[in-house]
Amino acid sequence: MKVLLRSDVRGVGRRGDIVEVKSGYARNFLLPSGAALAANDTMEIQAASMRKARDVRDTASREAAEAQRALIEQATVTVAARAGTNGRLFGSVSEADVVNALRTATNISLDRHMIHMVEHIKELGTANVTATLFDGVEATINVEVVAK
Repeated sequence: MKVLLRSDVRGVGRRGDIVEVKSGYARNFLLPSGAALAANDTMEIQAASMRKARDVRDTASREAAEAQRALIEQATVTVAARAGTNGRLFGSVSEADVVNALRTATNISLDRHMIHMVEHIKELGTANVTATLFDGVEATINVEVVAK
């Protein structure tokens, strides 16, 4: 069944795309939730206007993400944590701790799911953490862990 997507659907397509999906998926999920409309021959104009609006919005979001990346990469984020005498932390520094420290240091609010760590930071010192701000725009956050 062909549908016109009204919003981005992961694994299916983006807003304004006309895609072919299983009829049960369309009837039971996409159409009732309002994420799609049943496509017909006259919807091409509507799809084109939706794609144009999506492209304008994506361009603005990408520019904002680039500006945030410049601010984030200049700053050094300091996280205070309890540590033992050998430099090991009692616990660890997680994504949420990095987000809170970044908000305090730069007034930039990120979702903790945007932060990517191989594993939580468990020692004092500096570490680099990656944040995905937009599709294709990643920032490296310099995190300095100090003892409380």
